[in-house]
Amino acid sequence: MKLYSTVAKEASAEQTIEKSRFITYVRPVSTREEADAFIAEIKKKHKDATHNVPAMVIGEGFQIQWASDDGEPQGTSGAPIVQMLVQEGITNVAVVVTRYFGGIKLGTGGLVRAYTSSAKLGLEAAGIREVKEIKVVTYRLDYGIFNKVQNFTFEQDVSIENIEYTDVVKFDLLTEPELSDAVKCTITGLANGREKIIDEKIEKF
Repeated sequence: MKLYSTVAKEASAEQTIEKSRFITYVRPVSTREEADAFIAEIKKKHKDATHNVPAMVIGEGFQIQWASDDGEPQGTSGAPIVQMLVQEGITNVAVVVTRYFGGIKLGTGGLVRAYTSSAKLGLEAAGIREVKEIKVVTYRLDYGIFNKVQNFTFEQDVSIENIEYTDVVKFDLLTEPELSDAVKCTITGLANGREKIIDEKIEKF
């Protein structure tokens, strides 16, 4: 089950609009403290910039939404970036758009377009990924049964990971939580009831 979308990695992007240079920095974060540290880092890096406009959205339910216009006219820069992130369903992200003023004023509408388009370029560079709940079941099987499981074509979407070969085979089987019971039944059939489950948990991927 999809929980939310976030950025895949840290990234940056740049564009020039009416001689003003806009540099966007994006980082995946999970706490306000991480976001604040990232924003401070970019502001220090570009302390000579005209503006360093920060924005963040954090929490599976978008609980934290914060931005600053950093000297730009109120509501023309930080807030539109937060609105765009929420509309796109993207959370656990911090964004800073650094501007070096080029001498040409953009006007209120121009600023909104410049900052949101710059933020989108940063998101494209970072890539968007879906975070889902996944059921992880850890099995111990003998080699013959494991080969059957590995070569079996499941009706459900499953993934076999973290395989360890010792006197038996230990591995994690990943699937969506609502499909897990059906997959376990299939493995019981393949193993004639001789499978051993040593752990079960829900994780986010």
